[in-house]
Amino acid sequence: MEAELQVLWAAIVAYVLSGVIAIFGVALGRHRERIVLGLIVLGLTLQTVSLGMRWSRIGHGPFITLFEILNSNVWSLMLVFAIAYWRIPKLRPSAAVVMPVMFVLMGWLMLAHPGEGHFPPTYRTPWLYIHIGMAKVFLGATLVALGIAGIVLLRRFGVGIRRFANLPDDSRLDELAYRFMALALVFDTLMLITGAIWAQDAWGRYWAWDPLETWSFITWLLLAFAIHMRLTFRPHPVRNAWMIVAVFVLAFLTFFGVPFVSESAHKGAV
Repeated sequence: MEAELQVLWAAIVAYVLSGVIAIFGVALGRHRERIVLGLIVLGLTLQTVSLGMRWSRIGHGPFITLFEILNSNVWSLMLVFAIAYWRIPKLRPSAAVVMPVMFVLMGWLMLAHPGEGHFPPTYRTPWLYIHIGMAKVFLGATLVALGIAGIVLLRRFGVGIRRFANLPDDSRLDELAYRFMALALVFDTLMLITGAIWAQDAWGRYWAWDPLETWSFITWLLLAFAIHMRLTFRPHPVRNAWMIVAVFVLAFLTFFGVPFVSESAHKGAV
């Protein structure tokens, strides 16, 4: 365990350095995008090795204990953001918004106990992996949208106007953000469907309105409502940005809050 933890902490150091450079790059107007991307890729490589070492040692994926859940979500969120950062240069300054959110998860991860948990029989199904995969892409797409929305809001409050001057205007950023929100809706829908199939295999029912199922559905409704409002009424980009923030906050609480206060059979986050 000690070796895998050392590799994990090295990955977190790389992530933190990338975030600090991204934030100061925006604040000081110095673009260090290649360095930021290189450090993120380095962190992902190290964390992949750490996750692989743990998976090989304990014999199951990282989705049982709080430590494993946070670990795998830091990895998946950084992976989705790294792909977006690499492929869409105009959203790279959003790292100054995204990385502080990731710092919260990384700090929580460092405080979590790295011990092992019991692997229940209901988790021995391919549908669990499919369900978790859909969930991680959904949250990752929402995180990217949050980063773009953060730029719109920072401009609205007069923060970093000159630093973000070379980016597209708010309307174009709003369009880009809601493309990621649409992607999030697709994978959120698939997450609910595959989760219901897994529930049928695990507990003999597709849906039981337990707390995690209920709040997951509420998150889906809010996400669908945000996209509907944007397409139907075309509100100002600032209002759309606040809707994205609301969706992400609710999704974050659903992922990392509800499973740990629920006493239902559907315990454990994804």
